[in-house]
Amino acid sequence: MAKRTIKIAVAGVGNCFSSLLQGLFYYRNVKDNQNSIPGLMHNVIGGYEISDIEPVAAFDIDERKVGKDLSEAIFAPPNCTKVFYKNIPHLGVEVKMGPVFDGVAEHTKEHPESQRFVMAKEKPVDVVEELKNSGAEILINYCPVGSQKATEFYANCCLKAGVAFINAMPVFIVSNKNWAEKFENKGLPCIGDDIKSQVGATIVHRALSRLFCQRGVRIDRSYQLNIGGNSDFLNMLSRKRLKSKKISKTESVQSQLSERLSYENLHIGPSDYVPWLKDNKICYIRIEGRKFGDVPVNLELRLSVEDSPNSAGCVIDAIRLAKLALDRKIGGALISASAYFMKHPPYQFTDEKAREMVEQFIMGKRER
Repeated sequence: MAKRTIKIAVAGVGNCFSSLLQGLFYYRNVKDNQNSIPGLMHNVIGGYEISDIEPVAAFDIDERKVGKDLSEAIFAPPNCTKVFYKNIPHLGVEVKMGPVFDGVAEHTKEHPESQRFVMAKEKPVDVVEELKNSGAEILINYCPVGSQKATEFYANCCLKAGVAFINAMPVFIVSNKNWAEKFENKGLPCIGDDIKSQVGATIVHRALSRLFCQRGVRIDRSYQLNIGGNSDFLNMLSRKRLKSKKISKTESVQSQLSERLSYENLHIGPSDYVPWLKDNKICYIRIEGRKFGDVPVNLELRLSVEDSPNSAGCVIDAIRLAKLALDRKIGGALISASAYFMKHPPYQFTDEKAREMVEQFIMGKRER
């Protein structure tokens, strides 16, 4: 029987894709009959192993990545995530120049080149033609936070090229009814928006908030403050790029509360850029509430994570779920995968319910 493959493309060869590509080789020998493997939620999904995922196209705008083989580009500056699998073989996939649009924040030019994007001088390629010629089935959007126009461009390219779309960034495509209908009309699945971490700030904040509510504690105030040292945190020093990111993270937590909090009493968002942290993200969470007898209870938590492997741990499953949808000729927003893996899905569920829905989808149950 011929080996089934999942051909993927990526927009934005940054830290997150670096971790994902390293993971494709780190876990390439994992089989379905093995026990639970550290770092994976699913060894195999619908018969698809991790080794079935094959990168075939890549787009970026940085001169240190454009023109390079993907196996080299993932280690080029300003990428700074932890290297856990170094010996990536030559893939024969050249990183092509994509359009810039709003992908580069002006304020980053004040920082050293090792920390920021350096724009290549090449002319952007025809992305639709590149996707078609490569045979890509799924495109993962890893454009920087605040890249509204760039994300919409790549979403449109997917529609034109007949490619499924995984939107890992906080631009509202899959959770936007008009966009979701476009993908449904084309018979193309889409998963989004804004990837959750495997175990990160938002998923922990959601779990703790739900715990408080389930145990009868009234939450009065809460915050989540995040700092990090990768190019994403540098990019997010511009507060005007954070509008959708703040909505995405805040609504993700709000959805787990028994009663909504005002934005005055629920503050969630990136807080500062500390270069020496590199891809390590530090998160501080505080929840203030009242338990039995209106007696106060306060929780404070500090979480330290390597940011990009946290993303890859979810995207590696989202890819295989998108492929299952393609096989089954399911178009439009994948409700279960989006709810489980994304902060701002079309519909919010508890993480326990979303996980159950994902398992049912894998077994063949239709979502709607």
